[in-house]
Amino acid sequence: MNLFRHISTRRARVAASHEIDPEDVFLDSTNLSDLDTNQFQGQLEKPLHVRSFYGSFIIVMMVMSVFSYRLFSMQIVEGDVYKEKADNNHLRTIPLFPLRGTISDRNGQVLAWNSVFSSTSTTSIASSSQEIPKREYVKTPGFSHILGYVSYPKKDQSGVFWQQEYVGKDGVEKYYNTRLSGVKGERIIEVTARKHIESQNVVVYPTNGENITLAIDFNLQTALYNSIASLAQEVGFLGGAGAVMDIHSGEILALTNYPGYDNNLITNASSEEENKKVAEELTSKKEKFLDRAVSGLYVPGSTVKPFFAYAALMEKVITPEQYIYSSGALVIKNKYGGKDTVFKDWKPHGYVNMREAIAASSDEYFYQVGGGYKDQKGVGIVKLKQYAELFGFGTTTGIDLPDENHGVIPDPEWKKKLFNEDWLVGNTYHSSIGQYGFQMTPLELLRATASLANGGYLVTPRVILGGESNKIALNLDPKALKVIQEGMRMAVTEDIGTAKGLRIDGIEIAAKTGTAELGITKQQVNSWVTGYFPYKEPKYAFVVVMEKGKRSNLKGATFAARETLLWMRDNTDYLKK
Repeated sequence: MNLFRHISTRRARVAASHEIDPEDVFLDSTNLSDLDTNQFQGQLEKPLHVRSFYGSFIIVMMVMSVFSYRLFSMQIVEGDVYKEKADNNHLRTIPLFPLRGTISDRNGQVLAWNSVFSSTSTTSIASSSQEIPKREYVKTPGFSHILGYVSYPKKDQSGVFWQQEYVGKDGVEKYYNTRLSGVKGERIIEVTARKHIESQNVVVYPTNGENITLAIDFNLQTALYNSIASLAQEVGFLGGAGAVMDIHSGEILALTNYPGYDNNLITNASSEEENKKVAEELTSKKEKFLDRAVSGLYVPGSTVKPFFAYAALMEKVITPEQYIYSSGALVIKNKYGGKDTVFKDWKPHGYVNMREAIAASSDEYFYQVGGGYKDQKGVGIVKLKQYAELFGFGTTTGIDLPDENHGVIPDPEWKKKLFNEDWLVGNTYHSSIGQYGFQMTPLELLRATASLANGGYLVTPRVILGGESNKIALNLDPKALKVIQEGMRMAVTEDIGTAKGLRIDGIEIAAKTGTAELGITKQQVNSWVTGYFPYKEPKYAFVVVMEKGKRSNLKGATFAARETLLWMRDNTDYLKK
């Protein structure tokens, strides 16, 4: 009874307060069965344990402590650093490009210079005013390889320069890129969140590049190029190259190639049509981008004979006055009874001594002194290679132009490595006249010819004007050298001479020609001529090579050299004392 009285009293209080506590609800078996327990009916809620509140409080405090520490660190400890970063978020650095140095010839004729173009909009970073000096080149043909071209600074679509320098891509532009480039400056601009420019200021002014003067003579270079180009177009040579050099200083007065490329187009092409023209030049079968004078490798032919004549004298396999009979072919009997091996001369010469053999370019004479024949001793391929290397063949000359190549001097090791075959005496014969695997650049031959003219010094060719001359003494024997010089002079003055096309009034020239047969059919040839002048007091050496012409051509490299030398006589002071 007391229990029921207590419950009644509690219910009365609940009714009065309109609140019912869970413990005031009387549950018994009569009403429990009517409740849906899946919906949590008839179940009492249990209060969370106090430890849950403490745990949550500790976690929240830890997170707040971490954020508070980071906030304190950023604002107080590293406040200055982040302030600078924030300031820089609205500052941009814009490069200011210097004027690239000009390139001029020895007489002050400007060959490469600058003009300026710029965008006009100043509303945003992507189109802000950027002055980029535009590179331009002389439009006269014949200068593309020696001058080269450049790649401009480049920026992405947002206006940020990802290439902030000019890059020289060929010729003097590439070799002397550092001197020509100068030092770029910087402009600081302040921009808004919308990238509009609020203010700007130059903090570093650019330093212009160094102006460079070349040893090249503009007019002589043009004359040489025109002679080579005209001959190639007239009789069908694929290309050609030529050079004129001071034999004492190594200064290059002319260095040209045909065909050339348009360096103005390569540098400044912008339209679709211009880019198409660039692609056509890059893929041309005429190899317009090959610097034939510096990088082109050619079979030299008979131009090596003066150097191997010197080897024969120094190895004492023959005297200058000794005669060898040239019947038109050297025949090697087959000791097994088979077919004889025949090494042809380009014509029968009869009895010739060394001077006459150089002048007439007798193959049979040099077969014998090079490889030996019957009672005639030969120098042999090992010694021939040593003397070729003495005169600088097989190595670069050190010219101040990029991508210089060097030739190949064949020998037994070379043949074994390339063909896995043993060396034969016939290989020596062919090497003795500049055939077989022999290759060289026109520049190698020019330097070697200069050494015959200057008394035995290998000079380092250079296109820059001035500076110290670098030379290597070869310690050549004066008497033997004199014989070689006389033979080269006879090649011009005597009727048997292969260079008699260079008989020019007012110029005494010593020269050596060469015709190198190409391919299996030998219907195409490279035509060479090299030499020096004036003969008695030499000052200059020259070389011309005409590439891949018909064997039947009556005009070769000698014709192009003659036209150039005639122009020099009539239009310059180089031949005056």
